[in-house]
Amino acid sequence: MKQYLLGASIAFAFAGAQAADIVETAKSAGSFNTLITAVQAAGLTDTLKGPGPFTVFAPTDDAFAAIPKDKLDALLKDKAALTKILTYHVVPGKVMDADVKPGKVKTVEGSPLSVSMKGGKVEVDNANVVKTDVVADNGVIHVIDKVVMPK
Repeated sequence: MKQYLLGASIAFAFAGAQAADIVETAKSAGSFNTLITAVQAAGLTDTLKGPGPFTVFAPTDDAFAAIPKDKLDALLKDKAALTKILTYHVVPGKVMDADVKPGKVKTVEGSPLSVSMKGGKVEVDNANVVKTDVVADNGVIHVIDKVVMPK
């Protein structure tokens, strides 16, 4: 009987360990708190929890910290500008690292991101991709070291 209960507990634990959506995956990483705050302020949470798939080039908290505090605070209060910037970090579809090719990639915002390879490393506009293929159930996150701005 004890063996059965232990087996059932393990099976239950694995059943509960399903992949999370983009928002939940970013939250659990712990290094995207400012991004999550910005997504919520822009009203994009439900979209990024939606079916997707999405590829998100996600700036870390350190990337957001490079923006002067007064400018970041003002941006968080300007929903239209914030939405424009955040959707510039999102590409429709699920693009894994192995599928990334240099060139222009159309974003959800509408403007193209410039993807390049330098020394075997991927850059998006002027940001370095520092971690790739953080898989969510509705897409993938690639971690970048800067907040990129639409032209």
